[in-house]
Amino acid sequence: MERQLFVEGSPWEPIIGYARAVKIGNIIEISGTTASVNGEVVGKGDVYAQTRCILEKFEKVLQSYGASMEDVIRTRIFCTDISQWEAIGKAHGEFFSEIKPATGMYQISKLISDELLVEIEATAMLKG
Repeated sequence: MERQLFVEGSPWEPIIGYARAVKIGNIIEISGTTASVNGEVVGKGDVYAQTRCILEKFEKVLQSYGASMEDVIRTRIFCTDISQWEAIGKAHGEFFSEIKPATGMYQISKLISDELLVEIEATAMLKG
């Protein structure tokens, strides 16, 4: 099966050796994604805004593969402050309330930058 990479141009991609997403067959795996756009953190101090930014980035990645958010079957949410779960969950629900992918939310000690409050991964499966 062909391996299709979605390379975003992040400065970390060549250093770490990863792609924003990988599609093999009908499976799309989206790497841990943060609210960083063109090297700038979006929504500094606002976990809701950061979560929305991430999920908007997911939409673009999925569209590049001819997929949509409806194809997402799993998300993994990593946050630096689990007490903010409601704001994260609200943003997640705005995208997935009808789709209802399997998900998990986990508190971690730190992300790559102190300004980043949440990171999300996703798995999507294309129909057919």
